[in-house]
Amino acid sequence: MSDIQSILSIAKRTIETESKAIQNLVNLLDEQFAHAVQHILESQGRVVVSGVGKSAIIASKIVATLNSTGTPAIFMHAADAIHGDLGTVQENDVVVCISKSGNTPEIKALLPLIKIGKNKLIGITGNMDSVLAKQADFALNTYVEKEACPNNLAPTTSTSAQLAMGDALAISLLELRGFSSADFAKYHPGGALGKKLYLRVADIVINNQKPQVNADSSLKEVIVEISEKMLGVTAVIENNAVVGIVTDGDIRRMLSKHDNISGLTAKDIMTSNPQSIDVDTLAVKALAVLQEKGISQLLAFDKDHYAGVVHIHNLINEGIL
Repeated sequence: MSDIQSILSIAKRTIETESKAIQNLVNLLDEQFAHAVQHILESQGRVVVSGVGKSAIIASKIVATLNSTGTPAIFMHAADAIHGDLGTVQENDVVVCISKSGNTPEIKALLPLIKIGKNKLIGITGNMDSVLAKQADFALNTYVEKEACPNNLAPTTSTSAQLAMGDALAISLLELRGFSSADFAKYHPGGALGKKLYLRVADIVINNQKPQVNADSSLKEVIVEISEKMLGVTAVIENNAVVGIVTDGDIRRMLSKHDNISGLTAKDIMTSNPQSIDVDTLAVKALAVLQEKGISQLLAFDKDHYAGVVHIHNLINEGIL
C-alpha cells in the first residue's frame, strides 16, 4: 500500500503548481483582455468557443459559464468545424479559439476560414509566438511554466489556466452587464441553486394544509387539528385574527404540567405572538429565521391575513437546506 504522506505530497505539489500558474495569469493580463471583453460586450452575436482535445473540454465549460451568466455562447469543435460545422459561426459572432501551443493543426486550418467570415477572433494560448496568437484580433496569454504532470505532458496546469482565463472573461462580462441574482435565477430555474434565488414562502404554503382552531377549541379539537394537518402546529384564531399557536411541543409540555386537562382550551396552552413571515419572502430567508430562532414552523401571512404554515421539512424537501 502506498505511503499516505507520499500521496498527500503528490496532491499538494499538483495543487501548488497549478495555483502558482493561475496566480501568474494576473501578470499576463493586458489591454488585449480588456479590448476582448469590450468587443464581446458590444457584439450583437454569440460567443463561439472552439478547441481540440482537452482544450475542447475546457471550451465546453467556458461556454456553459458564459451562458449561465448572461452571455450567449455555443461550443464548436475545431475538427468538426473544418469538416462541415463552420456554419455554426454566424455573421456577428465572436470566435474564441483555445490552444496551449497555438499551432494545433485543426486550429491553424480553422483560422483563415474565420478571417474569411470577418468574425473577430480571440485566441487563448500559452504561446504568444504561435500562429493563433499572431492571427487573433485579441490574444490572451495563458502561458504556464510546466504541467503538473511529472513528465510535463498531460494537460493539467495549462487547462487550469485556460479555464481561469475563461472565468475571468465571463465574470468581467457579468459585472459590466450588471447581471443580478434575479437574472441568475432566470438562467438557473431548476435545482437547489435556482430555488434559493426564486422560491418564495407563498410557493410552499399553497401546497400545505392550513391548520387553525378557535381560541375556545377543546384540547381534543386542537390535537385532532394538529394531527390531521400534519405540520406539528395549528394557528389559534380569535375575532378573525391569529392570537397564537399551539405546537405538538406545547401539547407535551402541557401534559407534563396538568393532571386534569378536561377543561383546557387552545387559549390556555397556546404561545402568544408567534413567529411569522410574509408570503412574498424568499424561502431561503424563511430557513434563516427558523435556524436563528431554533423552531420548526413559521406562520405565513399575506399582508394581515393568515395564509398557512411553512415547515422546515418543506425547505428540506425543496433542497433549500
